[in-house]
Amino acid sequence: MDDPAWDQTTFSKNRDRLLAGDVAARFLAEVLADPRVKRLISTEHFSVDGTLIEAWASMKSFRRKDGSDEPPAPGRNGTRDFHGEKRSNRTHASTTDPDARLLRKSAGQQARLCFIGHALMENRNGLVVDARLTPAYGHAERVAALCMIEPRADRPSRITLGADKGYDTEDFVNELRSMNVVPHVAAKTRGSALAGRTTRHAGYAASLRIRKRIEEAFGWAKSAAGFARTRHRGRDRVGWQFTLAMAAYNLVRLPKLLAAAG
Repeated sequence: MDDPAWDQTTFSKNRDRLLAGDVAARFLAEVLADPRVKRLISTEHFSVDGTLIEAWASMKSFRRKDGSDEPPAPGRNGTRDFHGEKRSNRTHASTTDPDARLLRKSAGQQARLCFIGHALMENRNGLVVDARLTPAYGHAERVAALCMIEPRADRPSRITLGADKGYDTEDFVNELRSMNVVPHVAAKTRGSALAGRTTRHAGYAASLRIRKRIEEAFGWAKSAAGFARTRHRGRDRVGWQFTLAMAAYNLVRLPKLLAAAG
């Protein structure tokens, strides 16, 4: 306790080593590889979802890539009038965090500079078994879901994947079936890609009920782990922080799960 604090350059160097060595992903894998933890994890039933992570960049930093727009007013926090200006990721980029992209979560909501964090959860005890971060764009959640479930689909028996209505598209459902994965996604009222042979089974209803537990991991990360808005810039650093938060969520839950399992 009496030792002098280390220099900030020492912290920066070690942080860079964490990023270069992909330590967060390896830490998550090591937690799940513990023999006591492996007994708690389902290898057949999974759920997937994504959440928006607000970037550490203001809307004033979202400027034209060619530099033709007006800069903010002088001063520490100069204002800028965006009314009547059309902005898109194709023509604009954040000068604070170029990896962040502008995305509107749904109609009527404010567009924000953000990333998307994705998590794959096993359905037995709701532990996160994979996590990754992508730029924010329309198909990111489905693409990430396929990447995370594919390594787990390499087995003789079929597995299931639960998800919300945003994943109910023909392309996504067909890709899952080609991997021998049963698509337990919430069916849209009209134009669903699911057939009756899937939705009539009791297992489908169970997946729809359990998949909502993945929101607990996102809620914990944003409330307890300070992830309501990231404190890092750049996809690599934000992704490292997100994966580490998902591993921490597992560690918080494991004592009770292990005690209950005896």
